[in-house]
Amino acid sequence: ISEIAVVLTLSINTVSTYRFRIMEKMKMKTNAELTRYAVTHNLA
Repeated sequence: ISEIAVVLTLSINTVSTYRFRIMEKMKMKTNAELTRYAVTHNLA
């Protein structure tokens, strides 16, 4: 998360909040689910 924050020039807390909200909206509970989605959809 800290690397993403640096690249986007956002605070770590902001990136964490965004990630939490995305996972909540997509009904994902684990980082593995989010990672799997990103890889499946060529986002990673």
